[in-house]
Amino acid sequence: MTVHPALLPPGWPRPRGYANAIMASGRTIYTAGVVGWDAEEKFPCTDLAGQFRQVVENTLAILAEGGAGPEHIARMTWYITSRAEYLDSLPEIGAIYRELIGKNFPAMAVVEVTALVEAEAKIEIETIAVVPEAA
Repeated sequence: MTVHPALLPPGWPRPRGYANAIMASGRTIYTAGVVGWDAEEKFPCTDLAGQFRQVVENTLAILAEGGAGPEHIARMTWYITSRAEYLDSLPEIGAIYRELIGKNFPAMAVVEVTALVEAEAKIEIETIAVVPEAA
């Protein structure tokens, strides 16, 4: 569950799996583009869903260093190398998302690109998390 309220104009349909916008204030954490490699910079998975799991695990480890958890994620930008593979993998990606991030649905964008800098990467995600200041 998120700690940031989603913004939904009256009459708009509720987005499925993301928010149109999030309102947040506090300490911000910005990740670089995170790919699906392990701590040794090797890709344990060659499929998009497996790389997505590793990206999320990597992202959550980075956020934890700043005192943030999945509930603090306010925005994600996903870069994928294959729209077709992404669509085919959605059921598995959705299950991994629910397992690792839960019911937090931040503002998101998914962009298909021709390639990523790391040749083996099929997905790269940038994340912004906002940790509310203690009252």
